[in-house]
This record gives sequence, C-alpha cells and structure tokens, in this order.
Amino acid sequence: MKYESYEEYDKECILSGIMSVNGKKVLHMDRNPYYGGESSSITPLEELYKRFGLPDSPPESMGRGRDWNVDLIPKFLMANGQLVKMLLYTEVTRYLDFKVVEGSFVYKGGKIYKVPSTESEALASNLMGMFEKRRFRKFLVFVANFDENDPKTFEGVDPKTTTMRDVYKKFDLGQDVIDFTGHALALYRTDDYLDQPCLETINRIKLYSESLARYGKSPYLYPLYGLGELPQGFARLSAIYGGTYMLNKPVDEIVMENGRVVGVKSEGEVARCKQLICDPSYVQDRVRKAGQVIRVICILSHPIKNTNDANSCQIIIPQNQVNRNSEFTIMFLSSLDIYVCMISYAHNVAAQGKYIAIVSTTVETSDPETEIQPALELLEPIDQKFVAISDLYEPSDDGSESQIFCSRAYDATTHFETTCNDIKDIYKRMTGTDFDFENMKRKQNDVFGEDEQ
Repeated sequence: MKYESYEEYDKECILSGIMSVNGKKVLHMDRNPYYGGESSSITPLEELYKRFGLPDSPPESMGRGRDWNVDLIPKFLMANGQLVKMLLYTEVTRYLDFKVVEGSFVYKGGKIYKVPSTESEALASNLMGMFEKRRFRKFLVFVANFDENDPKTFEGVDPKTTTMRDVYKKFDLGQDVIDFTGHALALYRTDDYLDQPCLETINRIKLYSESLARYGKSPYLYPLYGLGELPQGFARLSAIYGGTYMLNKPVDEIVMENGRVVGVKSEGEVARCKQLICDPSYVQDRVRKAGQVIRVICILSHPIKNTNDANSCQIIIPQNQVNRNSEFTIMFLSSLDIYVCMISYAHNVAAQGKYIAIVSTTVETSDPETEIQPALELLEPIDQKFVAISDLYEPSDDGSESQIFCSRAYDATTHFETTCNDIKDIYKRMTGTDFDFENMKRKQNDVFGEDEQ
C-alpha cells in the first residue's frame, strides 16, 4: 500500500490533516508516545523536571503535577492570522477551545509598555510624547485606510517601490516608534525590512490591528490545555479523511531508489510512499545548521510587573533597546529580538496561582543566558528555570528530486506566522501550487455539507 508519509512535529501534523483533506493517502509516524514532537506540551510537571535533568522532584508549592501542561515551544495564534484560518477552514476548531491573550507589550528603556495599535491607544500611550502621538496616529489612519487596489489611498506612496524607511520619514516617526512598529506590530525580527517595498509591512500592521479588533485585549489567542491540543486536532482531521497514525513508531531507515524516496522502514517493515515530510532530525544529511535558539521556561508565582496583572501576555524586546550586537547576522539567522510569552493557570496549563513565562531569542554569543538577562529581570522572582539551547536547522534543498520535504526548526518568535509560512512553502514544493484557503473550505463542504460549516 502506498502512502504520503509524515514523521513527527507540529507542522507535520498540520500538513497531514491538510493533505488528507486534499485526498492523499496519509501515514503519520511518530517516534514519540505523544503527538507533536518537539512542539509538544509536557505533563505532569514531574516529567518536565526529568526532561531537563533536574535531580529533585517539584516542591509541594507547585501544586499537583497533573495540573501542568508546559509547552516546550510556546507560540500564540494571531486572531486573524494564517493558522486560525487553517483551523477554521479545516474545522479543527471543533476540537479546541481558545482564550484571548490579555496583553501585548513592548520594552523601552528598561520598562514595558502596552503596544498601541489603534488611534485611541496611540493618543493614550506613555511610549511617546504629545507630538509623536499625533504623527503616529496619522500613520495608523493611513495604514487602516490603505488599499493596494485603490491608488486614492496611497497618499503619494507606491506600495511596490517606496521603502518602509521612506514611509516612516513621510510621517516623521522617531526611532523608538519605528522600533515598536516594526518589531511589535509588524512582527519583524530584524530591521532588514526598512529597505524593502512597504506593502508587506503595511499588510502586517493591518493584520495585527484586524486581529486586535476581533477580541479587544490583544491580537493573540492560545488554546486551553496548551499547544499539544493543536497536533491532536489535526490528527483527528486526518483520521476523518482516512489518514493512519502510528505513535511510538521508530524510524530505522528512509528507503531510497534512484535518488527518490520510496518508503520508510520501521521494525523490519517497509511502508511504501511517494513523498515524505519530516523534521530535520530524520534527515541530518539533507539539512544545514542556521543558528541556535535559547529558550528559558520560567515558573512564577506572580504576574509580570507592569502588565496590569495579566494572566497571559507577550512582551517583545526590540534589538535596539538592549544594544545587542547585530554584526553576526551574516553568519547566523538575523532574529535578534528577545521574546517573552506568558500563560498561566487561566489556560489550564499550570496549577492554581502559577504562571509560565518562556523567554526566547536567537543565540549570538558563547554566553546565551547573559543575552536574555534583560527579559529574565522582568520576571523576577523566578521559582524555577528550565534552560534549553536548540540548534536551528533548515533544508539544504527543496526536495523536488528526492521527494523528501523537510521542515525548518522552530524559530525564536512567539507567534505562528513564520510557522505557517513554512507550512505553505512545503505545500507548494509538494504540490506545485500555492496553498488556497478557499479551496480547503470547498473541500470541507464536499464532505460535511454547506449548512454544517
């Protein structure tokens, strides 16, 4: 029997669901006893202590171990973003419950401030002086009204040639405002975008504002019980369409013939396939190292200061605010911002009264923990820290010859937009066509019927 074959990882779970809806015969093998691979949620808390080699058990003050679901790679979903669209169009939302993240903050001069993204927030923000607020408000009005299909909204800006640097100059915005606009609203990881055509940045800011408008507190959502629910939801979707899942299934060999994948060998048996999707750990000879990410999971007994006692929030520390050296961006990935993602007992991922904050950034030096010190200082006092430094791998070819399609390792960002870009990139490499959200919806209607949508 021939399959489209998938191995591990959250991205692979999502793709297996999507490909099953597209009529492919899917076999999903996972070497772990749980869904999601590297991006899984760990429970109970004792398991997290073991995973990080801590000699002691969690103290009684941590509550019941089974009340914890700790994401190893936490990421928020943009309310109007790509992953939410995938969830809606594939109906995976029927398996999940979400809660709005309570705040989005940016770091400036040693303090954190709410990210202003509407006209009223801009005028009320302490991030800027009075005149700067007015200029920023005008900029936000311009972005909100901007329509790439209506030249009347351009105000002298050519979306395909005018750089974002020139747009900022047009509105006379200062460096601090440019920092939080580019990094906390448009969610860029470096300043490379400044010299690119402005259309992409304008659309990113619009996405942030539209996502915020849906629920009010922030543009981000997070699933109850943690991100481990996501791969399980897509696994159920795949099963509805005839997909087969095998957990605890070791992969002994990827079987090749004439330079193309023809199957996967496990425990003496070969499952034949025409295409294979896997994470970098399965094909070390087909990936290259692109840097490292440090992630520090911190357990707290308090909300983060200056967040209005939020039960959940994101904090972005732009590179310019901590003077991190960017000379290394040629050698490493150029993701220099520091990210803080905080969730809590309110999301059923921690014991009552406990909070989980995860700090992440791309490593630049031989002392990664010092690099994230500004973020750790925001979290004090910290009950317990778990430090992980992971290599970042990316595929060294597009998979067109071998038909082995490898995903990229998860980056340091705390949102799913870059993850979705990778999913869409793999989809295009496999099928030769762009991922079409509307097409997914039509296929769902064929199975469930129009009135059930």
